[in-house]
Amino acid sequence: MVQKKRLLFEVSALKKKYGENQALNIKRLEIHPGTIYGVTGSFGSGKTTLLNILSGMEKQTSGDVLYDDMPHESNWLGNLVPNEEIFYTKSLSNSISILNLIKTKFGKKRNIIKNRYFSISKLKYLLKRKIKDISAAEKNWLGMILAIEKDPRILLIDDYGIHFDSKLELDFRNQIIKMNRNLGTTIIVTSPSDSYVKSFASVLIYLDHGNISKIRTGFSKKPNRRKKSNIVRHAFAYTLSNYSFN
Repeated sequence: MVQKKRLLFEVSALKKKYGENQALNIKRLEIHPGTIYGVTGSFGSGKTTLLNILSGMEKQTSGDVLYDDMPHESNWLGNLVPNEEIFYTKSLSNSISILNLIKTKFGKKRNIIKNRYFSISKLKYLLKRKIKDISAAEKNWLGMILAIEKDPRILLIDDYGIHFDSKLELDFRNQIIKMNRNLGTTIIVTSPSDSYVKSFASVLIYLDHGNISKIRTGFSKKPNRRKKSNIVRHAFAYTLSNYSFN
């Protein structure tokens, strides 16, 4: 008897429409654990919509999206319930300050987080600002901080690279690779071009007008099977302390 492959996401006959506009039409897509995926395509190709649906932020019009062989959970009103195992950088509330976000997410651990990432003067100013008032690059860094500390099973990053200079992109890329290798995080990033993601994603998925036009093998490197450690968060805190957003 052939054993079925273990999948995190199994997508079949997926369609998403906004009125008469069809944003996605995916016959089949499989997401395997411990893998980095790069989803690329021009603006309007369906990349963000795909992440919205995988994260459970948005419902598909038709078709099946299974996470661990089950559809996303809904409450009694029919609204999707956030999955704590999935962290999506676009799920941050724009109306809350970063300080209140840290209090909400980490409780008694909030002072440790503040000291680890915001202790230097050039980053303290971020704590009092609302998420809606910070730059796209700062939002991505904030999302990465939360992802590293919460250690999600799946990390979803939208619009990777378009708000970065070359140094910030390289630092960000290194943290993604470390999270995947040292923590086993499954990571899906989208980008309008494969120029960045092909350097670290194991699988490249190309979208064209909501359809998967091709899937290619990307970056390949033997996984590091060390146990979970603090190496990722320590490295990221150090990198953050040496980078200026201004």
